[in-house]
Amino acid sequence: MRRSNFALRLQPSLLEELRKAAESEGVALNQLINVAVAEKVSALRTEEYFRERGRRADRAETLRILERAGKEKPPLEGDELPPEWQKKPGRKAAKGRDSASKRGQKKRSAVR
Repeated sequence: MRRSNFALRLQPSLLEELRKAAESEGVALNQLINVAVAEKVSALRTEEYFRERGRRADRAETLRILERAGKEKPPLEGDELPPEWQKKPGRKAAKGRDSASKRGQKKRSAVR
């Protein structure tokens, strides 16, 4: 692994907090900073990954698949919805809920 040096200017109060955290974790200050930077970079990359996946998503198709999923198969033990989340008899879906799937149907039928 190639090592590099980087002069980092920190507020004295932040540096003190970092030193305390490193001591409580039982690691060197340099190691704590390396891990913190790696975690931040990972979080940023993950956010960008999901943003890109979201741009390519077909919401109507996703809703169609989810609507079909689990039909005629009861959930496995532990996968049930909490009672307060389950549908109440006679209740309708929230307003506008079906509009995405209807748009997808229109788009698919126009393509055919």
